[in-house]
Amino acid sequence: MNFNNGWYVLYVKPRWENKVNESLKEIYLESFLPQIKTIKQWSDRKKTILKPMFPSYVFVNISSSLDFYRALSVNGACAYISFGREYARVTEKEINQIKFLVGDKKVTNIETNIDLPKVGETKKITYGPLSGLDCEVVKVDNQNKIIVRLDSLRQNIVATVSLNCLQTAVPA
Repeated sequence: MNFNNGWYVLYVKPRWENKVNESLKEIYLESFLPQIKTIKQWSDRKKTILKPMFPSYVFVNISSSLDFYRALSVNGACAYISFGREYARVTEKEINQIKFLVGDKKVTNIETNIDLPKVGETKKITYGPLSGLDCEVVKVDNQNKIIVRLDSLRQNIVATVSLNCLQTAVPA
């Protein structure tokens, strides 16, 4: 394993984020669990609760290979998030930005798990020069952009459109 000091992303059992975060602190490891306020609606009342910004993720600051394995031994911890052979690492700057975001009282309605459209879905473009056109999702590149095919001119037009410019098209 290629180990570097820094923040790693620990995948934990569903709804175990708080327990794992507290357990990491009990064994003197620096951890961070960003939480956002959300309103929970029951049949008789509404309540503001804190929920993890990234479900099943806890960030842990690792300074030695021993700490790397100690964090993984905590009850509820499953594995470190990795991409290929590299463990997912978060920079100190990104951690500070997340801390600033969740601590800012003016920021509301934070969403983190935006569902990507699926290839073949029909969407309506809601913003920009192509606004109002229906399109078919041809390829999904990443969370920020997708490539669509527009058939309104009887031509295949490929355009890169931000996700926030799309909504589910209403069938005609």
